[in-house]
Amino acid sequence: MVERELPPLYDPRFEHDACGVGFVVDMKGRKSHAIVEQALTAVCCLNHRGAAGAEADTGDGAGILVQMPDAFYRAVVDFELPTAGSYATGIAFVPVDQVEGTSKAIAAVLEQEGFSVLGWRMVPVDETQPGASAREQMPAFVQVFVTKDDLAGERLSGDALERHVYLARKRIDHETDAYFASLSGRVVVYKGMLIPDQLGAFYADLRDERFDSALALVHSRFSTNTFPSWPLAHPYRMLAHNGEINTVQGNENWMRAREGVMRSDVLPGDLERAFPICTPGASDTARFDEALELLNLAGRPLHHAILMMIPEAWENHESMDAPRKAFYRYHAALMEPWDGPASIAFSDGSVIGAVLDRNGLRPSRYWVTDDDRVIMASEVGVLDIDPARIVKKGRLEPGKIFLVDTTQGRIIPDEEIKADLAAQHPYQEWLDAGLVRLDDLPPQFPLVPQHSSAVQQQRMFGYTEEDLRLIIAPMARNAVESLGSMGTDTPAAVLSDRPRMLYDYFKQLFAQVTNPPLDANFEALVTSLNSALGPEGNVLDPSPESCRQIVCPTPILTNEELAKLRYIDDADSAVPGFSPFSVYCHYPVAEGGEGLRMAIDNVRTQVSEAIATGANLVILSDRYADAESAPIPALLITAAVHHHLVREKTRTRVGLVVETGEAREVHHFALLLGFGAGAINPYLAFDTIRDLCREGVLAGMTERTAV
Repeated sequence: MVERELPPLYDPRFEHDACGVGFVVDMKGRKSHAIVEQALTAVCCLNHRGAAGAEADTGDGAGILVQMPDAFYRAVVDFELPTAGSYATGIAFVPVDQVEGTSKAIAAVLEQEGFSVLGWRMVPVDETQPGASAREQMPAFVQVFVTKDDLAGERLSGDALERHVYLARKRIDHETDAYFASLSGRVVVYKGMLIPDQLGAFYADLRDERFDSALALVHSRFSTNTFPSWPLAHPYRMLAHNGEINTVQGNENWMRAREGVMRSDVLPGDLERAFPICTPGASDTARFDEALELLNLAGRPLHHAILMMIPEAWENHESMDAPRKAFYRYHAALMEPWDGPASIAFSDGSVIGAVLDRNGLRPSRYWVTDDDRVIMASEVGVLDIDPARIVKKGRLEPGKIFLVDTTQGRIIPDEEIKADLAAQHPYQEWLDAGLVRLDDLPPQFPLVPQHSSAVQQQRMFGYTEEDLRLIIAPMARNAVESLGSMGTDTPAAVLSDRPRMLYDYFKQLFAQVTNPPLDANFEALVTSLNSALGPEGNVLDPSPESCRQIVCPTPILTNEELAKLRYIDDADSAVPGFSPFSVYCHYPVAEGGEGLRMAIDNVRTQVSEAIATGANLVILSDRYADAESAPIPALLITAAVHHHLVREKTRTRVGLVVETGEAREVHHFALLLGFGAGAINPYLAFDTIRDLCREGVLAGMTERTAV
């Protein structure tokens, strides 16, 4: 008997908890070392928010983001620096045994990107500070200073320099063993696998009186989705984060899919060299930061990009003004929310601010003092401030943005920010011209099967008496999901020796920090069931065409609603801009697993060919299956097609609808949506409900009401 090594039962993906985040800023933009000192004090007061290993001196991560300390760097480097703002610098984490080779690789990429390397510096650190485990992983800290001229020979600065540096850094990330904590002409990040008390002691630069800044963003880390490491400490290039992004796996997949249509007139050269935008396997915050960085450098102000990724709850907000609602509705067509319990603090070196998730599940508080200093943190008490000096205090509110602009010297109110953003484009006009509401499409009337046909279909898709009596009938009768006890004596699917539906293998895929789950019925203000189908536009270049989509009131389509989509291009009532394509997902039973594999490949090929010829609504259907030609499991084919199109970078060119007799539980629908479906038609569930009405099981109800 051949022994097989079993995989470990522990999986680091299920590590979840909260961190500490905060910032200190002089509203008037006055730089001083005192700001840095106060920020280091604040992060030490967030020590309990971070984590340590079995060694008390091995931390999970701590760091600080500050404005470029230009005067300090001029004093400590042995080469000449150009005017402040016209050079960039950053600290690279490189393997200690490959410093020379990695530095040469970095220099080669920078040279290919047209940069001149002004010089290098080994960042002084105290290696005795981190614990033994942290020291084992500790990289060398190499700082590089670079500059670049444009085609006219003028030295780049400001946004132009940031965009060129960004693309060079993405190439360095992809092509070398170096990790840049930051590479910018505006900010610099010092961080590591430290406890907060070690941060100032480890980096000698931070203790120097000449090291100054008008703002400082700090973080104390408790691993959420990854193990501790030096690069995964916060802050990242633009933000620090307290909480987690639960939807990050889907967000990353959608960002990957969007790369197929991404174009930018302001980011120089071929954008392909920056792909993938989100680094596979990085933490949720790292990937959020990478997406935010792209949206910002492609032309949107930082607060605009933040509100795209973490929109406030707008769909059921009755008092929200129409222009702001149009702003959110339009951007929903470009990007899905990055959702989860989170307090995110962000900065580009000029503005600094924070935003909460729409539910406010990660509260943060702020103080404003009489000398124009603003302190924000994930809790009170991070600095010892005389109450007599506090002129204003408050807390971050769900969905509202808190923003300090050091160039304007003030806190910009949430209402002003959103009013300005909503007025940038005629969003409502674009929506009126682009959105098509499913309810407005011409009615269609599909056939209803007879009782014998419905029973035959139920047997094919594995319906049981329990499905009919305990799940479908109560939902039809009461309009709510049936409640059951918390316990179950059914073996876990992976341990069962009986055939189980694919959905049963995903019962535990949830985040620990969000139990109980949100309920759209009881928390209508912050949840919505609206769904949009159709192609997406270029997320980097907003245009009227970006919101040409079909809006569905829920992602669950009745048989009549699916028929509307299937015949949306009917000659008598065609809706311009939409071209549906149906593909039937069956496999020959006699050919077993190999036949299933070939059938999946065939479906993917058909979908790709349909997209190439202009289809932008794809319907994956398991109708018309029989004893010889069995239905491919709906979850399997949905995921297979979705990820195939993500890899081909054509996913954003189509809306994906699943027409299946298999799904009949809320859990089934959630999984289909999570693995790529835009909408689902559980036709057999609806046919079953109609049959139950006709058979008298659902007495006193019309078929329409029951459905």
